[in-house]
Amino acid sequence: MAGGSTVELSKGEYNSLLSRLKFFQSITREISERKPLQQLLDEIISSSKKLLDAEAASLLLFSKNELNLYFHTVSGGTGISLKSRPVEIGEGIAGWVAEKRESLIINDCYSDARFNKNFDISSGFQTKRMVCVPMINKEELVGVIQVINKKNNSAFTNEDLQIFEALALQCAVAIENARLIEIEIKSGQTKIEMDTAWKIQQNFLPRHIPSVKDVEISIKLKSAKEIGGDYFNVIKINEEITLFFVGDVAGKSIPAALIVSTLFSFLQIYFIISKENFNTLDFVHSFNRFLVASTTADKFVTAWFGFYDRSDKTLTSINAGHNPVYIIRDGSDSIEELSAGGLMLGAMEFPYISEKLELRKNDLVVFYTDGIPEAMNNKEEEFGEDSFKRLLLLNKNLEPDSLSKLIFDELKLYRGEAEQSDDITLGILKIR
Repeated sequence: MAGGSTVELSKGEYNSLLSRLKFFQSITREISERKPLQQLLDEIISSSKKLLDAEAASLLLFSKNELNLYFHTVSGGTGISLKSRPVEIGEGIAGWVAEKRESLIINDCYSDARFNKNFDISSGFQTKRMVCVPMINKEELVGVIQVINKKNNSAFTNEDLQIFEALALQCAVAIENARLIEIEIKSGQTKIEMDTAWKIQQNFLPRHIPSVKDVEISIKLKSAKEIGGDYFNVIKINEEITLFFVGDVAGKSIPAALIVSTLFSFLQIYFIISKENFNTLDFVHSFNRFLVASTTADKFVTAWFGFYDRSDKTLTSINAGHNPVYIIRDGSDSIEELSAGGLMLGAMEFPYISEKLELRKNDLVVFYTDGIPEAMNNKEEEFGEDSFKRLLLLNKNLEPDSLSKLIFDELKLYRGEAEQSDDITLGILKIR
């Protein structure tokens, strides 16, 4: 042939090459299947040994965080102790291959200055010959794979090297795909767990708001995407007094949800034990002591307790580090704020105080969590307390459900395409 030459293969050589290529195809098909990473790595090691008829094989994965190579496993010989031993880039044959991203075929390892005898000394295995190639995917180093000592004690050939390089290329792709699958599985499992936790958390909320004579009640909690720390409850302590409670746990996700469950538990237990001898300040002090004892110092709860006494239409308010509660009097164009109380719950022992006021017909009581004033748009601008107050005053004559819907609609409009970043709880009471 002009410009080149051909190599004639004997029938035996041709059949041997054909058999080897078929075996290579079956191996690459097997490692390309969707499977867990651990299983894939084991199969790569085993297949490498079979493909090159080697005594042992090893695979080292590259850690991008630590910039080291780590043995996954060693198949054959007595090298099991090398499983988790780190190899620095540039150290030994594998380190050199990783650093240079070049393949090596060495048929006398002890005469090569790059060879690290310490691995043989620690494992008791004698490395005579080796083929070591990098696994690279999209120009990113995935790891290094190597086979050691042919079983018939013959030398490794360039044909061995070429077919092993082809296998390494397939392995690099398969490993990265398996890693992505593991992330996908973990993400899916996390989503299932989060969804379950969210459903459990919803069970802590009252299924039905108890009716209170002469009070129209609207309370809505709109969760952000992940489970959070907002919680509310309405509990009729007796025929005259009703507790309105709203709390916001510091933080989000599972830790916040656990504190929410603690709030729920305390309310259930306290009213079983002390409902007949109820005292507002004792109740709040007990609540605080319970959280101090059962949570860590960085887990606290801002909360508001409103005790409405229908016999004289009075509201006793205790604000534990929470957003101020708004009182909008009938016919007034201003807002009163209820802030007296003390520190957030769970921070430390603290002597809480209360404030009491008389409510009249058509007065509004508005309590909420900071998901309203801290709602952000795409420019990361907060909705703000002032905007919230203006919205309330402009629409104070609406019924509680209608006013609540309007506020949530306005918040959604304000956010635009920005996601809701925090839970939002809004409670509106209107005196009749």
